[in-house]
Amino acid sequence: MSENPPNGPQYGSDPNQPQYPQNPAGGYPPPGSYPPPGNSPPPGNYPPPGNYPPPGNYPPPPAAGNAAYGAGSQLPGGGQPGTLLKRFLARLVDGIIVAIVAAIVYAVSPSGFVGQFIFGLVSAVLGFAYFVFLESSRGQTFGKQLLGLRTLGAAGGHPTQAEAAKRNAFLLLNIIPILGGLLVFIAEIVIAVTINSSPTKQGKHDELAGGTQVVSTK
Repeated sequence: MSENPPNGPQYGSDPNQPQYPQNPAGGYPPPGSYPPPGNSPPPGNYPPPGNYPPPGNYPPPPAAGNAAYGAGSQLPGGGQPGTLLKRFLARLVDGIIVAIVAAIVYAVSPSGFVGQFIFGLVSAVLGFAYFVFLESSRGQTFGKQLLGLRTLGAAGGHPTQAEAAKRNAFLLLNIIPILGGLLVFIAEIVIAVTINSSPTKQGKHDELAGGTQVVSTK
């Protein structure tokens, strides 16, 4: 049965009735203005026009030597790595200080092999304690202070006692009789080579200590 009587108004022809779109036989959706299938917005029209930076055009990270790091610097905040020459001279000054005290002990020690062993033991322990205590408590030994250098821990600031102990542990090789001095000398050569080849002037002992670093304060 038809919904609309043959002689009555057709559904939707009365202006007082709600107007719904007609659904011709077999036609779905009803006629209208629809975009063609698959006609999505062309590439480049989204997002809407505006002042956007080009894709991938982001500011580069701060590079060594730019304003964020200080002119010619390798370190944040404008710090400069300590040069190999200044570090060598600072170590020489510290070595003289330790040697003077060790020589006093050697002068009152027995002669012969026992005296040499005591001298090596005192030199090793005294030198190790000297560097660990001063680096962890004030960030610099007297030699580094004289040359304008400071030791930084891996997290900045003074090294922890553990970091200072690790970076100076090679000094304890002096305890080994006869060969101790030679082993320390070889370790110092390795450290010097790795400092010289590092862009941040960090030696092998700095690496073993977790990333300590000697910087210039002048």
